[in-house]
Amino acid sequence: MVRQWVLMLLFIVLLGNTPFAVAQTEMDYKPTQQDLFQDYFFEALKQKGIENYDKAIVSLEKCLKIEPQNATVYFELGKNYLSLKNYRNALSSFEKATQIDPTNKWFWIGIYDVNYATKDYVGAIATIEKLIVFDSKFKEDLTSLYMNTAQFDKALALINELNETVGKSDRRESYKIQILSQGKYQNAEIQNLIEQIQKYPKEEANYISLIYLYSKNNDIEKVIATAQQLEKEIPSSEWAQVSLFKFHLENNEGDKAVKAMNMVLASAKIDSKIKHRVLNEFLIFVNSNPQYANALETAVGYFDQDTEVNVAKELGKFYHSKKEWNKAIKYYELANSKTETLELETNVLLLQVYAEAKQYEAVVKKASNLIDFYPNQPQFYYFSGLGYNQLQKFKNAKEVLEMGMDFVVDDRALEINFNIQLGEAFNGLGDVAKKEFHFSKANQLLKTK
Repeated sequence: MVRQWVLMLLFIVLLGNTPFAVAQTEMDYKPTQQDLFQDYFFEALKQKGIENYDKAIVSLEKCLKIEPQNATVYFELGKNYLSLKNYRNALSSFEKATQIDPTNKWFWIGIYDVNYATKDYVGAIATIEKLIVFDSKFKEDLTSLYMNTAQFDKALALINELNETVGKSDRRESYKIQILSQGKYQNAEIQNLIEQIQKYPKEEANYISLIYLYSKNNDIEKVIATAQQLEKEIPSSEWAQVSLFKFHLENNEGDKAVKAMNMVLASAKIDSKIKHRVLNEFLIFVNSNPQYANALETAVGYFDQDTEVNVAKELGKFYHSKKEWNKAIKYYELANSKTETLELETNVLLLQVYAEAKQYEAVVKKASNLIDFYPNQPQFYYFSGLGYNQLQKFKNAKEVLEMGMDFVVDDRALEINFNIQLGEAFNGLGDVAKKEFHFSKANQLLKTK
C-alpha cells in the first residue's frame, strides 16, 4: 500500500514539471545561419512561384548576407529580375553566378536569355560560344545569330558544317538560299559542293545544288560536266537527265534526248514547270526533226493527269500557228478527249482548223453538236453556217446563221463574218436583194471598224 502511494506521488511530480521542461527547451533553441538561409531560400522560391518577384528578391538578398558567394542564389536573383524585365540587374546577377561557378551551363543560359530579350545579338554570340562547350546543339542558335548580325560568311560555313555533321534542316536551307542570293558567296558554296561531291559521290542533292549554281552563272559547260558526273555516279538519277536532255538536243542527238526526256517526264520528283519546259524544247526540236513525232505523242501521254495545263491543247496551238492543220486538229481533238466538259476556246480553235483544212463535214457536225451544249454562243452558229455554205446546203446555212445572229453582241468582226456568210447563203439561194443587203452591210462594218 505504501508502495502505491509512492508511485502516485512520483507521477504527480513529473506531470507538474513537464510545462516547465518544455519551456526551458524552447528558450534554449536558436536557429542556425544554415536554418535561416534555407527558410529565406524556400520563401523566395514560393514567392517566385506565385509571381511575387519583388518579395522573392528580398528573400534572396537575405540569403546573400548569409552566403555572399552562393552562385545558385545569384542565378535565382537573375531569373526574378528577368521576369520583371529588369535586364540590367538580371544580367549582373547571372554574370556573378558564372564568375563563381563557370562550369554550370544554366548560368550561361541565363545570360543568353537576357541577350536574346534585349536583342543583344553580339553579346549572344559570345555567350553561345561558351555554351557550345557544354552542348554542341547550341550551334543551331549560333547560325541564326550570324544571320541576324549579317555575318553571312560565318553563317554559310557553319551551315555547311552542320549539314554534314547532323543533316540538313528547313531553317538552315532557307538561310542558305538567302545567303546565296548574294552572288559574292556563290564561289565559296561552289567550292564546298565540289568538296562534298568528292567526299560523298553518291549524294544526289549536292550535284543538283551545284548544277543550279552553275546554271545561274550561265556556265553551261560545267552544268553538263556535273550532270554527266551525276549520271556516272548515280545512273538512275532523274535530275541528271534535265541537263543532259538539253545537251543532247543541242548536239542533235535525238535518240539520247528522247531517252532523257522520258526519264524526266516520268519522274515524281521533278516539278511540272520543268517538265513543261522540257516538252516545249522537244516540240521545237521535232518541228525541225519530224522523224521524232511519235516520241512527241508518247511525251504528251505523261501529262494525262496534269490539271494545271492541257498540254495537248498547247501542242494544237503550236501547230495551228505553223499552219499545220492536220497536226493541230489531232491535238485539239486529243485535248477535248482529256476534259470532262466541252471547253469553249479549244472547240472554237478546232472549228477554225477544220475549216482551214477544208473538212467541212466535220465543221458542220462539230458545230451542230456544240450548239446543243452552248445555245448562246454565236461562234458555233457561224461555223455551222460556213460549213453548210461550203457544202452548198444554202438553206441550212441561212437558217442557222439567222438564228445565231441574234446572239452577236459587241463583236464587230464576228458580225462582219455573219453577214458575209449570209450573203453567200442568199447568193446560193438566188435571192439577189438579200445577198446585196448582207454584203453591203459587211462592207459598211468594215469601213467603220
